[in-house]
Amino acid sequence: MKIVITEFNWPSGNLLLQEKGWQVVYDPELWTNREKLQSELKDADAIIVRNQTKVDVELIHSAPRLKVIGRLGVGLDNIDLEATAQRGIVTVFGKNANATSVAEYVIGSIFQFSRKIRDASHDVKAGGWNRKAFTGVELFGKTLGLIGVGEISHRVAIRAKALGMNVIGYDPFVAPYDFPVMESGIQLMEYEAVVQNADFLSLHVPLTRGTKNLISEHTLHRMKSTSIIINSSRGGIINEFDLFHALKNNKIEGAILDVLEDEPPNENHPLLTLENCIITPHIAGLTEESQSRTSELVSKAVISELEGKVSLCRV
Repeated sequence: MKIVITEFNWPSGNLLLQEKGWQVVYDPELWTNREKLQSELKDADAIIVRNQTKVDVELIHSAPRLKVIGRLGVGLDNIDLEATAQRGIVTVFGKNANATSVAEYVIGSIFQFSRKIRDASHDVKAGGWNRKAFTGVELFGKTLGLIGVGEISHRVAIRAKALGMNVIGYDPFVAPYDFPVMESGIQLMEYEAVVQNADFLSLHVPLTRGTKNLISEHTLHRMKSTSIIINSSRGGIINEFDLFHALKNNKIEGAILDVLEDEPPNENHPLLTLENCIITPHIAGLTEESQSRTSELVSKAVISELEGKVSLCRV
């Protein structure tokens, strides 16, 4: 068997594949060289990717022996699932392996805007002692709104409730007695109600035709002027042009974006100019613990599928 890994992967997962005695081609930069990638795939049985490798029709056609695609993460928008289904290629993913890390990122983002501890430290080190400027707000009694109520939202809600926050959510595919709702105390509401009542609005939906530009001028102008929006799911869910104008004109107080429509952003991207917009390089799910779990889970799933077993991580 030949396994091609096109993006960075934690050593523990690579080791599991190597222990099978299979050929493992590991090149974290392979996704940047399309010609070389297609050449490696000519005799590959499996490919393991993150979100940068575009597994489209052209790439699939260049891999006649391909049986399994492993996705080191949960988003699948870079994989043409229709094309893989036509070829009978199985896709497996890192099911829930980074959910806790993303949930902690969201809570950390909320603290970033409510207390500004690092900003206050920088001010002191620059010679300031402006206590009034760094007066924060309590999270107790504030409302967290969740768009998408799945595994990650469930974990976010548990942590937010422990801080004394009210948690509301919208998800057309979740029923009132589903586990994430009953076990975490999320109050389901209609989309407009969640948007209008949230002090912090966190997005947890995949990028699809239905969610593309879900957060646009219409939504942003209905949010509280003091509200913060957090996107740790996928770029493209927020209309970045509309967000720029909402932030610049103080329609909302701030935004924390871990994902953008184009990554990395162009150096002239307008959101990079705003003090009230914090942008991180797609790291919400990146912790040592989550990456070890993801690497091992996906490698085990790829091994199972190549050995003729059905993995629990099948898409």
